[in-house]
Amino acid sequence: MDSPILLSVTAFLSIFIFFLGLQRVLTAQTQEIGSRLDQYARRVVAQAEATKGEEETTRLRGLERFLGSDATKKLAIELGRADLKLTPSEFIAINILAVVFGFLLLLVLGRGSLIVGLVGGILGFYAPRLWIRQLQARRLNAFNNQLGDTLILLSNSLRSGYSLLQSMETVSRELPPPMSTEFARVVREIGLGLTIEEALAHMLQRIQSDDLDLVVTAINIQHEVGGNLAEILDTIAYTIRERVRIKGQIRAMTAQQRFSGYVVSLLPFVLGFAMFVINPNYIGRMFNEPCGIIMLMVGGLMIVAGYMVIRQITNIEV
Repeated sequence: MDSPILLSVTAFLSIFIFFLGLQRVLTAQTQEIGSRLDQYARRVVAQAEATKGEEETTRLRGLERFLGSDATKKLAIELGRADLKLTPSEFIAINILAVVFGFLLLLVLGRGSLIVGLVGGILGFYAPRLWIRQLQARRLNAFNNQLGDTLILLSNSLRSGYSLLQSMETVSRELPPPMSTEFARVVREIGLGLTIEEALAHMLQRIQSDDLDLVVTAINIQHEVGGNLAEILDTIAYTIRERVRIKGQIRAMTAQQRFSGYVVSLLPFVLGFAMFVINPNYIGRMFNEPCGIIMLMVGGLMIVAGYMVIRQITNIEV
C-alpha cells in the first residue's frame, strides 16, 4: 500500500475514533446529569437511589448483583444514615477484607488453631457493621442535640418575614453539620421539583429521630390547615430541649452502671486472650475438647445476656 493512502486511512481512523470517543463522553455526561436529577425529582423515598450513578460506575458492582437489589438498597440506606461516602459494593469489599484479615490474624496468634481463626473471621465480619452503628448513633445524637437550636432559628426567621424555604436555607448556612448538611439537601431537593412534604420525608428516613418526626408532622399539618408555625416550633423546641436536658441528667446518673457493664462483659475476653498468649497449652485444651467448646459457648451467651440486661436497666426512656 502506498504511503499517501496509508496516511489517509490512518488520518480517517484517527478522526473517526476521536469523534466517537467525544460522542460517548458527552452521552455519558448527559446520562449522569439526568440520573442525578432523577435521584431527587423521581419522588422515590428510598435513599439507595441517591447513589445509583456511583454504583453503576464502580468496578465492584458485581458484588451488588450477587447480593440482590433489596440488600443493596438496605445497605445504601445504612451507609447514608452513617454519612459514609462509600457505595454498597465498596463497603462489601471492605467487609470481605476485614473477614480475611481477622481470620489470618487470629490464626497466626492462635498457633494455627482453625477455631480461633474462625472466631477472628466472625469478628472481622461484624466489626465494620458495628462501626456503622456507632457512626449512626453518634450522628443521630449530634442531630438531636442541634434540633432545639434549629427550631429556634427557624422560628425567628419566620417571624422576621422569611418563608419556610428561606428559613431552611438559613439553617443550612448558619448551623454546623449534620444539621446544615441535611437541610441543605432538603433545600436542594425542593429546588429540583420535590414538595416540602416529600423532601422532609426523605430527611426523616435518613435521620431516624422521634423529635424530627414530631417537627415534620407539625410542619405538614400547618402546611395543610394553616396556623402560626413560629409558635408551634417554639413549643416543640422547648419540649425537645427539656427532653435533651433530662436525658443528659439520666446519662450522667447511670454512667457508673454502664461502665460496670462494659468492664464485666469485656474482662473475661481480655483475661482469656492474655492467658492464651502467655500459656497457650494451658487454655488451648478448651478449644480442642468438645466439653471446653460447649463451656465457651455457654459462657459467651451468658456474658452477652448479662450485658443486654444491664443495658436495658440503664436505658431509661424519656
